[in-house]
Amino acid sequence: MKSQIIFETEILLVRRLKMSDIKPYHEMQSNPKVMQYVIGEVQTEKEHLIELDRLINFYDKEGNDFWIYAIDRKLDNEFVGTLAFIKDDNRDDEIGYRFLEKYWGLGYGSDLCKASVVYCSSIGMPKLIGYVINLNVASAKILKKCNFDYVRDGIDPDSKLPEKKYQLLL
Repeated sequence: MKSQIIFETEILLVRRLKMSDIKPYHEMQSNPKVMQYVIGEVQTEKEHLIELDRLINFYDKEGNDFWIYAIDRKLDNEFVGTLAFIKDDNRDDEIGYRFLEKYWGLGYGSDLCKASVVYCSSIGMPKLIGYVINLNVASAKILKKCNFDYVRDGIDPDSKLPEKKYQLLL
């Protein structure tokens, strides 16, 4: 079995998801404020159980290009959110992150983004892409703080909302 821990910072730990994450995962995924910038409607806990199982099974799938990890606060091992590395439509490596609302504004996003850049560079990714819905000002600030450059404006194909594309060459 591969290590459950992917990387860590002084305050956060990024690890593989596990089925016991269902309660905080569902809390995060069913919060309309958290989900306002992503596709989909709030789902039931049963639907999230199925989704969580699917995400966990991706870890061992040959050729997987859809990695969703748990983010824990090291202080108390509390689940605070998820980190995603996925291939976008151009086969570029895209970063995405989501936090439970009660952990917004605590600097976790910036801490995570900086460490993700180091991690992705260490495994040979040539660049990272970030797509941010225009209304999600906090997420855009995080990417800019981590030296991502603005690339272009566009429309998110799923939500149909205006978005900006950012890029960081590693």
